[in-house]
Amino acid sequence: MQLYSELFSKTRKEAPKDEVSRNAQLLIRAGFINKEMAGVYSYLPLGLRVLRKIENIIREEMNALGGQEILMTTLQDSSVWKKSGRWSESVVDNWFKTKLVNNGEELGIANTHEEPLTQLLTNHVRSHNDLPLYIYQIQTKFRNELRAKSGLMRGREFLMKDLYSFSENEEDFREFYEKCAESYLSIFKRVGLGEVVFRTFASGGSFSKFSDEFQALSDAGEDIIYVDDTKRIAVNKEVYTPEVLSSLSLSKESLQEKKAIEVGNIFPLGTRYAEVIGLSYLDDAGKRQHPYMGSYGIGLGRLMGAVVEILSDDKGIVWPEEIAPYEYHLIVLGEGEVEKRAMRIADELEKKGASVLIDERNVSGGVKFSDADLIGIPHQLIVGEKTLEKEGFVECKERKSNKISMVEVNTLYE
Repeated sequence: MQLYSELFSKTRKEAPKDEVSRNAQLLIRAGFINKEMAGVYSYLPLGLRVLRKIENIIREEMNALGGQEILMTTLQDSSVWKKSGRWSESVVDNWFKTKLVNNGEELGIANTHEEPLTQLLTNHVRSHNDLPLYIYQIQTKFRNELRAKSGLMRGREFLMKDLYSFSENEEDFREFYEKCAESYLSIFKRVGLGEVVFRTFASGGSFSKFSDEFQALSDAGEDIIYVDDTKRIAVNKEVYTPEVLSSLSLSKESLQEKKAIEVGNIFPLGTRYAEVIGLSYLDDAGKRQHPYMGSYGIGLGRLMGAVVEILSDDKGIVWPEEIAPYEYHLIVLGEGEVEKRAMRIADELEKKGASVLIDERNVSGGVKFSDADLIGIPHQLIVGEKTLEKEGFVECKERKSNKISMVEVNTLYE
């Protein structure tokens, strides 16, 4: 359990004046994050608990797909990027770069890892028996964003899950690609966005006709998509043409224009990186081939910010059960026997594996209720004189519905 009086971060009435995004305003006011500069945020204890829960959900889903987790370096050797042609700022315009003091050699600060991982696998892949491989990491990335104004949803430093698949051929790749798409939908459902996230057809760039984005409907979104509610799919405005709609069996009439936040993407890469970097394997006929690749990304902070944008109300944040920093926010309205009763309830909840934030501060009930709504923990338990009058019961407020009822304490322990 965590006593609110001992919590490192506290709520505040105002967010920084230069913070325009709702997600960052609420997260800063509620004590989840601290703004260091535009596009750069520190995670405080409450925020880190949410971030780690999102991380664990993603890790569980990636492991279930057969993914193997690694952790690659942030500093990047320029030579591997020059092989693919992506070292130049004229090609990738959001690089952060630095130089070694001893010899002036220029290094990159990682914004993605297609090239370095492909290079790494040249030491580990020899034959078709070594494939498929699904390698992922959850690691900090750096991008020199021109417009870092959307809080956690567009950062210059951010935590990202990037998975890369290496398959023998396009057929095997497509099979995994579809499994990963389903896994992504599961992730978004678990973090509370299942009803508003649509698999969205977008440009595949130079690699394929299409890639897939996962777009969450929100007025705070930067993208315009056209949604088919019945089929639960959408088309990004950038590829919205009659030809595309026909190829997807969608009808100009069934689609609604919406603003949305991109919360994930999956991308066919083909054999381009394998070819230029020299990753190959011997197939079962002894012929040398290049693996067929795909990349699959989710920004964890971006996802956290999207949850806040979409699920908050006029009182504050409304966290879904699975990623809330604590399961219960226990509000103590009194001292003596009231506080003793509250601590007993908290102890029993902890014994049953539940996590509890206890607000036992010497401040008014109004301040405590306001802070609890701002922080947004799903279940608020209120222990006061009314609780003492009714043995075995406690007042419970559901943050999502704001419904208040008296519940049997024992039912909380089941």
